[in-house]
Amino acid sequence: MDYHHHCLAAPMILTVLMISSCAGGGEKQPERSAADSKAAGDRNPALLDPSLAEEQAPDQFQAKFSTTKGDFVIEVRREWAPQAADRFYNLVKIGYFDGAAFFRNIENFMVQFGINGDPAVNEKWSQSNIDDDPVKKSNKRGYVTFAQKSAPNSRSTQIFINFGDNSRLDAMRFAPFGRVAEGMDIIESLYSGYGEGAPKGLGPDQSRIQEEGNEYLKKRFPKLDYIKNAKIMK
Repeated sequence: MDYHHHCLAAPMILTVLMISSCAGGGEKQPERSAADSKAAGDRNPALLDPSLAEEQAPDQFQAKFSTTKGDFVIEVRREWAPQAADRFYNLVKIGYFDGAAFFRNIENFMVQFGINGDPAVNEKWSQSNIDDDPVKKSNKRGYVTFAQKSAPNSRSTQIFINFGDNSRLDAMRFAPFGRVAEGMDIIESLYSGYGEGAPKGLGPDQSRIQEEGNEYLKKRFPKLDYIKNAKIMK
């Protein structure tokens, strides 16, 4: 898992935020799958070429996430963690999070997302890492941070939102780059019934999500919530 995409399991979760190796307005539009977009030929080229998504983020901006439970807004301050802010900004702009699942939700700890629903996209982005940022803000309630592996400079696309005071993560290189400005109640309502993923629990296996995408999740974990779309607001 990747908190350390996954290694973080509640106390041990910590490296989960790693990879598990542990260690607005207007009418709603019908949701389209990655396959639909691909067929339509309108997928952003950067989804299959990370080198096309290296724009520097504004000093401060907001990103609105529309989900199957409602909307929330993340406010980013680039000075808190520049590398993370730039990566997040680009991922939102190219539509990387659109259709992605909230695949790891641990009560009183955090909720994690950031594996694309299309295996072809995951293959390109899973090894596109960014350098570590110094930790300037603490992992307190509502703060948003990239997951990572146990090795330095291993952040890629997975992100978690802290439900409570997880300041113990501060000494482990987890550098918050933003905070939830609106909709924390929406985030806390995301489905959490599957618990921890493999190998520690019965929840989604991050390796299988990477390799099989949303097809695996929707078949095995039908109650999960998803991101419909994410957009830069300002």
